[in-house]
Amino acid sequence: MAGSKFDTSLEGWRRTHTCGELNATHAGQVVTLMGWVHRRRDHGNLIFLDIRDRFGVTQVVLDPTLNAAVHARGIELRNEYCVGIKGKVIQRPDGMVNTSLATGGIEIAVDDLKILNRSDVLPFPVNENEVAAEANETLRLKHRYLDLRRPTINEKIVGRARFVRAIRSMLEKEGFLDIETPFLYKSTPEGAREFLVPSRIHAGQFYALPQSPQLFKQVLMIAGFDRYYQVVRCFRDEDLRADRQPEFTQIDIEMSFVEQEQILETMERVILGAVSEFRGKPLIGPIERKTYDEVMEDYGVDKPDLRFGLKLKNISDLLVGSGFKVFAEAVSLGGIVNAIVLPGLAESYSRKDIDELTETAKTCGLKGLAWAKRKAGRGEESWQSSIAKFLGGPLIDTINERLGCQEGDLILFGAGGYEATKAGLGALRNHLGKRHKLYDANELKFLWVLDFPLLERDPDSGRWIARHHPFTSPKPEDFPLLDSDPGKVRASAYDLVLNGYEVAGGSVRIHDPQMQMQQFARLGLSLEEARNKFGFLLDALSYGAPPHAGMAFGLDRLVMCLLGTDAIRDVIAFPKTQKATCLMTESPSPVAADKLRELHVRVHMPTLE
Repeated sequence: MAGSKFDTSLEGWRRTHTCGELNATHAGQVVTLMGWVHRRRDHGNLIFLDIRDRFGVTQVVLDPTLNAAVHARGIELRNEYCVGIKGKVIQRPDGMVNTSLATGGIEIAVDDLKILNRSDVLPFPVNENEVAAEANETLRLKHRYLDLRRPTINEKIVGRARFVRAIRSMLEKEGFLDIETPFLYKSTPEGAREFLVPSRIHAGQFYALPQSPQLFKQVLMIAGFDRYYQVVRCFRDEDLRADRQPEFTQIDIEMSFVEQEQILETMERVILGAVSEFRGKPLIGPIERKTYDEVMEDYGVDKPDLRFGLKLKNISDLLVGSGFKVFAEAVSLGGIVNAIVLPGLAESYSRKDIDELTETAKTCGLKGLAWAKRKAGRGEESWQSSIAKFLGGPLIDTINERLGCQEGDLILFGAGGYEATKAGLGALRNHLGKRHKLYDANELKFLWVLDFPLLERDPDSGRWIARHHPFTSPKPEDFPLLDSDPGKVRASAYDLVLNGYEVAGGSVRIHDPQMQMQQFARLGLSLEEARNKFGFLLDALSYGAPPHAGMAFGLDRLVMCLLGTDAIRDVIAFPKTQKATCLMTESPSPVAADKLRELHVRVHMPTLE
């Protein structure tokens, strides 16, 4: 273990500058810096140190002719020792300026050195990003405090804080109030599984950690606060993936006396303004808008990446009764045949490549992948494909015309049920966009997706469930369909998509208590169940609730996109693993029996069969 035989206090020491602050204008000044030894280079008589803090790196020099005792003390320094130095700022001569550092035009001639703490040998290096990146992720999460010292990770956490400051500023300018809501909450059915907290005082009863502050922010509107926001932690006990965590942060927002268009306009000003400030250059609106039906038809997903093309093309009507059995059966059973055209890439795909792509398509949910390479000529001669002979020349010419494909293009076909085929080809489209680098990784492409279905069928029970949540208002023009054809009712709901990720979502809320009760009934909740679970909201709605709407930005996912990483853990200071564990604190962990008794909880371990 690291130990100390020197005075490590800061008595008589006060930092004057950060390690990213000094430049040639400070030449001749005596300064005090504190930080970590980023690198140490011993050049015989001279010892060069790079001292690092979160603001940057500054080179300092230990010269025995200036202070022999300090030089002798510097001999024992190693990487990640925590130190303080005092010395004079020296301007570097021409030809010796380090242009890769903001402080590269100066160095510090050290006159005093204090070792504030030593460091054991690190389990992985933190001063070389490319080396640390190869370290086992489990090891890095176990020592997250060291991983956070790595400049690439450190910069992302700092970037997150900068963006939060920017979006708070925009919301404040728009008149929103920052109001906190409770963490200990009532268990309510809002979609995902909840984390429950047993009550010591009320035996056998539980709080739930909120999946979102949804009901509280609606109550705040009823209370008359008009515009609310909160940067708030939310909790969902669900399966994890690269862009999902059990605890996450929302920028939660609600507005009174607005319809859908007004909240979209306001949120567009907020997000474009915040991102412009964050990036240091303007992001010009308006943000493009598409309906749910449009994006599903063209891209197969409700969160399309619009940085590249490759739209899905529907050719189902051309294949009714065609000679290729797979296509014909899909259409006869009410399914679809869709195609993706890869311009000019036919010759870059060998048969082996296509076989590998077919396996990728299967992982995307497709049963298989038919293909054709567009050649010169017409009819069957225009395709190199095993399915050409089943379709015939005239039909192939019609398909070529529908797809607008040219010589050298690769055509990929998916067939089957509508949802599975669209989703599979949509996922394959994303794979192809990334594989062929069809977009600028630094581009930000926002999209509003509107007019989602209000309801959808639960695949297990067959009953109607809320697509968004049960407090979402139907579009006014669809009110007549609520009882006659609820599946066609569109929601006054909207998502904000960025580069293929849903980064925000919201809706106009139901503010009429009778309509809210009717919606609960459609979702299979009895009057008693509705009162039991949402009684306080129903009561609040009955006291002059104003029209209101809101949305929530997924802060972690949004920052992930803005900083150009594809793992949400990179932008969270202390993330969980994909098994929802914290390796640094070794949680979750067992609780002592006496603590469980205080909470009136008994643990029954599952038996292995």
